[in-house]
Amino acid sequence: MVVLSKPNTEKYTYVRNSKPAPIFLSNIPLVDLSKPDAKSLIVKACEDFGFFKVVNHGVPMDAITRLEYEAANFFSLPLHEKHKAGPANPFGYGNKHIGRNGDTGWVEYLLLNTNQDFNSLKLSPVSENNPEKFRSALNEYITAVRKMAREILDLMAEGLNIQPKNVFSRLVTDKQSDSVFRLNHYPPCPELAMNGVKEDPTENKIGFGEHTDPQIIALLRSNNTSGLQISLRDGTWVSVPPDQSSFFVNVGDSLQVMTNGRFKSVKHRVLANQFKSRLSMIYFAGPPLNQKIAPLPSLILTGKESLYKEFTWFEYKTSAYGTRLADNRLCHFERIAAS
Repeated sequence: MVVLSKPNTEKYTYVRNSKPAPIFLSNIPLVDLSKPDAKSLIVKACEDFGFFKVVNHGVPMDAITRLEYEAANFFSLPLHEKHKAGPANPFGYGNKHIGRNGDTGWVEYLLLNTNQDFNSLKLSPVSENNPEKFRSALNEYITAVRKMAREILDLMAEGLNIQPKNVFSRLVTDKQSDSVFRLNHYPPCPELAMNGVKEDPTENKIGFGEHTDPQIIALLRSNNTSGLQISLRDGTWVSVPPDQSSFFVNVGDSLQVMTNGRFKSVKHRVLANQFKSRLSMIYFAGPPLNQKIAPLPSLILTGKESLYKEFTWFEYKTSAYGTRLADNRLCHFERIAAS
């Protein structure tokens, strides 16, 4: 049994639920990548939610289980051993601090550049395993998830009736793609006592604060522990039932721009779980740093204008990482101010 360590305790953010029991999203858009209607379902899901669940995704369960096992072993190490992976600046091991601007959460993580040589990643031996097994598991998993990302983005282009078919996926498969991979560990968060009285049961500690992803899409897989929430178009927060055999896909800010707002990046967050550890693995599909991001001409409707100024991914990434998690990162690049 792997017992995972806890991040250091300091001041954390709480959110108050409208109801003590979470509202679970029962109508999550489901896309079976093996079915002919996958492309149309993807488009509708991106328009309505900016979020969907994928099955028959082609990522071997052995690869998923293997990496999850290695990641759990890594996070079970003493803190000083985990720090040997390198400080999160931005890549490496991080604990509690999210980004550079004061955001904190009940989380520890390992952030990796998918173009790096994982052999250079400094990992200590973990129980009966060795660092080579962790690196091998990372390579196998990321290769499979990158392939799924390419398939989803190609289906998206087909569903939008735009050419070339790889207009989105070529940005991810480019050798200079700035895609990153993140392993998040949320330890169990038992109720704290204050003067002998338990905290308000309608309050939850934030594991990872509300935000949108700046990249094109993000592919998320987690263990069978709840905590993920998304914000609906009306601002209601709903919990996403965990599903350890499927993947969840988020529309990112860059895709919102490229579709001229037809697709909306989804705002999401993670709440700490009182009893169970949560482990999530996220592949953020990003373009090369010098790639220009702008609405595709074919997606600007007749009589309409581009809603966004053109910018490079490097410019947007730099701007986004200079903000707080919950900030509207696209507002500086909008041509027309939001009403």
